[in-house]
Amino acid sequence: MRSRALPAIWTAVLALLCGLLLSTPSAAEPRIQAAAPAAAPAPAPPREAMLRNATAGLFLHWGMFTRPIHKDCRAWEKAVTDGGWSADYWVDEAKKIKASYITLATFHSRLGYARPWPSAVPGSCATERDILGELITAARAEGIKVILYMTDDPQWHDEQGFESLDSQAYSAYKGKEVDLTTRPGFGEYSYDLFFEVMAKYPKLSGFWIDNDNAYWEEHGLYEQIRQQRPDMTLSNNNEDTPIMDMVSHEQKTGMTPPYDQPSAIWTPMPRLTESCFKVPDTGSWWYDGQDRPVSTGLNVGRYVANAGTSVKSLMNLTAMVNGKLPPQQQKFTDFMRSYLPPIWKSLSGVEGGGYLYGGMQPGAWNDGAYGYLTVARKDPGRQYVHVTTRPKTAGEVTLRDNGYRVQRVTDLRTGERMRFDQRDGSLTIKGISRWDAYDTVFAVDTDREREGIYPARSVKATATSAKEGYPATALTDGDFTRYWDSDAQVPVSVTLDLGRVKKAAFLGLNQREWSPTYNRETFGRAEDSARIKDYKVSFSRDGSNWGAPVRSSVLESARGTRFIDLGSRATRYIKLEIESTWSKETVPRFYRQLQIDEIHVGYGHPRARSHH
Repeated sequence: MRSRALPAIWTAVLALLCGLLLSTPSAAEPRIQAAAPAAAPAPAPPREAMLRNATAGLFLHWGMFTRPIHKDCRAWEKAVTDGGWSADYWVDEAKKIKASYITLATFHSRLGYARPWPSAVPGSCATERDILGELITAARAEGIKVILYMTDDPQWHDEQGFESLDSQAYSAYKGKEVDLTTRPGFGEYSYDLFFEVMAKYPKLSGFWIDNDNAYWEEHGLYEQIRQQRPDMTLSNNNEDTPIMDMVSHEQKTGMTPPYDQPSAIWTPMPRLTESCFKVPDTGSWWYDGQDRPVSTGLNVGRYVANAGTSVKSLMNLTAMVNGKLPPQQQKFTDFMRSYLPPIWKSLSGVEGGGYLYGGMQPGAWNDGAYGYLTVARKDPGRQYVHVTTRPKTAGEVTLRDNGYRVQRVTDLRTGERMRFDQRDGSLTIKGISRWDAYDTVFAVDTDREREGIYPARSVKATATSAKEGYPATALTDGDFTRYWDSDAQVPVSVTLDLGRVKKAAFLGLNQREWSPTYNRETFGRAEDSARIKDYKVSFSRDGSNWGAPVRSSVLESARGTRFIDLGSRATRYIKLEIESTWSKETVPRFYRQLQIDEIHVGYGHPRARSHH
């Protein structure tokens, strides 16, 4: 997979970011960007608004080879119609999971390359009934967008023992020999289909593209789509192509906890990012004839985890030939219909907390608890604590406050005011007796400006190594779209200059979220994380004489802000020596490839009066 992120963040979010990171302490003191500060990036194009505002989408793999397999296009279409297929049903299912869009994967390599629309371009199954048109119309009536999946891959053309692609018919149509079973031939065929669909469906919202075909790239397909249909979004799977509006990441397993899907994501904010995952526990991406089990907790956890990391949840449901969902998947969507509304404000109109949008620290908390933060876009002082794994024994949760003074805590479902205590950099929500089975949500009202942290740009950063265009100055400029790159040099050290002797209590590190964080050694592959492992921190008043390290430890491989506590000492210079990273030589893409967005220096912690 290739990561060629093209960061894009709208002006309002940038203004919010500056407000959070450039604020002056209220208490007395004791992806590729240019190296220099750049002008504010242009606002995101209007076509992206739906995706940026979305929490979830419905992914439907459905076609000729949905079980029972049909070898004949007309027979499949008859079975669909006779079975009672209805676009309204799919739209209703999307509404249950609060999906803003439906991605229809019917022109899929392993589902028979079926096209659910009447087509003038021969080459594979095309229906006489305008299934795609019906879906677009029904979805629009409910404010839902439709995106069409397009494959680049002809290799499965005869997987079922018969030929799915008709090279002879397409050759006659083109007036030349074209072999659809080859990548160039299939690329030309599918290229024609893009233009047919664009002309036929002016209300289609975009294309979800499964990888790339060289023919498309050589003939400027994406550029032409941009020119002809600037309203259409483009999403790509498994690689981050700059011209795409969004990059999608496939479901991975092996995380701890198992629902922590974002730990496998390799594209950093503020890139528009999606995570597609199968709702059934096992089986194919399409209905294989079995009513597969569905783990409610796993899917709710992924839904919340993605919202807590500004990632869209593309939830794959395996519709049967008649379009209906198997019973266990139907039971899950029925559950979500009633489960989501009471906590919807914590999942919609929010950004993930603990990253460039501000917010307290997500991840592992006290006593085995685990969870995420979301931050309201319109009111950054409102944060939501999502406890997706409750503590083993305690009736409370403790998480790092990241400098936010807490005013009140409320159980979002019940409205109950919660007792809390805030001290030493942590918030403890107390007396929790009502635990939700999947996501206990607390609304936390905070002061918008963080306390106890030296303002960005007031701290100067240098490093013993930096890649050209990614200088150490980016570490303390308050801009998460610029970052420092160690130029593959580890060990490496970063020195922070406070300007004069001041109090230093901790470091807060936001490492670049461009690598996974989960250990795959049990699956025969070494750790992928490019994050800091062994480190030590030293102090100096003059920049020349350094005492013994004040801290020497291992930093966990985890997403979100990581903290290094230093006690409370007076110093001017702080040296962070990074001795190793988590990746191994067997993973050269990430080995020693250290990148850090921001480092902030804290001198104290907010102290809220305990509420009982």
